[in-house]
Amino acid sequence: MKISPLYHLLAGSLALLALSGFAVKATATETDKRVDSAWSDAEISMLRSLSLHSLTPLQADPSNAVADDPRAAALGQKLFFDTRLSANGEVSCASCHQPDRYFTDGLGQAQGIATTPRGAPTLLGASHSAWYFWDGRRDSQWAQALGPLESGPEHGGTRVEFARLIIEDPGYHAEYEALFGALPDLSDINRFPKRAGPSSDRKTIDAWHAMSEDDRQLVTRVFVNIGKSLAAYERLLMPGPGRFDAYVEALQEKNEAAMAEAMTRNEVAGLKLFIGKAMCIRCHNGPLFTDQGFHNIGVPFAEGLHLDWGRYQGVQKALKDEFNCLSDYSDAGHKDCAELRFAKTMKDETIGAFKAPTLRNVAETAPYMHSGQFADLDAVLDHYNKATTSRKAPIGHSDLVPINLATEELVQLKAFLHTLSGPPAVAPELLRAPSVEKDSRR
Repeated sequence: MKISPLYHLLAGSLALLALSGFAVKATATETDKRVDSAWSDAEISMLRSLSLHSLTPLQADPSNAVADDPRAAALGQKLFFDTRLSANGEVSCASCHQPDRYFTDGLGQAQGIATTPRGAPTLLGASHSAWYFWDGRRDSQWAQALGPLESGPEHGGTRVEFARLIIEDPGYHAEYEALFGALPDLSDINRFPKRAGPSSDRKTIDAWHAMSEDDRQLVTRVFVNIGKSLAAYERLLMPGPGRFDAYVEALQEKNEAAMAEAMTRNEVAGLKLFIGKAMCIRCHNGPLFTDQGFHNIGVPFAEGLHLDWGRYQGVQKALKDEFNCLSDYSDAGHKDCAELRFAKTMKDETIGAFKAPTLRNVAETAPYMHSGQFADLDAVLDHYNKATTSRKAPIGHSDLVPINLATEELVQLKAFLHTLSGPPAVAPELLRAPSVEKDSRR
């Protein structure tokens, strides 16, 4: 399998990234170098499928014409770190997706202007998904990026405000028009109120509906292009290889010394459990260690939160979403939207189901589950270990069966998960806010 040039280009930057705050796990100790190298051909094939070297090139996003345009990525990077994209001027996309935390925030429930009911998943490798948010209520990365901007607890802004920022900031204005064409004139306050857009705030909604349909479309088009630019930047955010990947490469080369250097005996034993007895591979497969599917695993509701339907409602929201693949704001054709057209609708199996997250860098991104219900990996493994088919999920039916691992096996499985940590395969200059010329009038 051909390896993306990105990995070759950035291999030399791993040390720099480590100094920037990314954890790099130590290799095996001198007393623990001997590793059982007995793997069947089928197991080796499985391990190869889990290696980042097997990650296929990122597919084009037909719904976003600028998805792979470097100019859009440059604009998106500036927007990603810009706190002016919030009602209080303090929240940016990077507030919840922090580069030095593997584009998470270390919280169970993301904190924007207020506390949200769910956590902020990592953005590393997220572009390989067909569905976004824990419940999959958006079907493209650009559509996902728009959700938090208008969410009251997150950024709390409005479409008119965001469009005005692009128009009034000289740098944004020029970059936008180079990509998308002429910006509209929103100077008439009677036509374009200061705060207007779909919102949970009645005054803001009323102001939005008081605008003409044509004016709403002018504003929404600018808003959509903000999302498409953000997605272009986020498509550059990929996980980097960890010690597990080095182990698989050494295994394929039959280099036992390199295998021993990459992973300890405990970690190898945990890997064997991961693809075998522990059944983790059922949902956490492929080079990103996720099947990208939705599963109910009987996770309790977070304290103070109740009745989260997960994918059951998420898929309905995706089908009705004004920014989905089939919408007027999408650049895709009807034939490009098969994922949406053939999505499972309100099936019982989707009740309480949430997206299986990537396990890349999982040891660095606690807490866990969609609302941070489990503080650490020990709590996660305990939940899986004690699951019973008779125990009901808080809502819907749990897919879990008990894995019944011994204490030593749980230690080994946890040890293996640490080998999935590795600095992001992202150019260092993309991990920080670029300089932005801010208009002094704002």
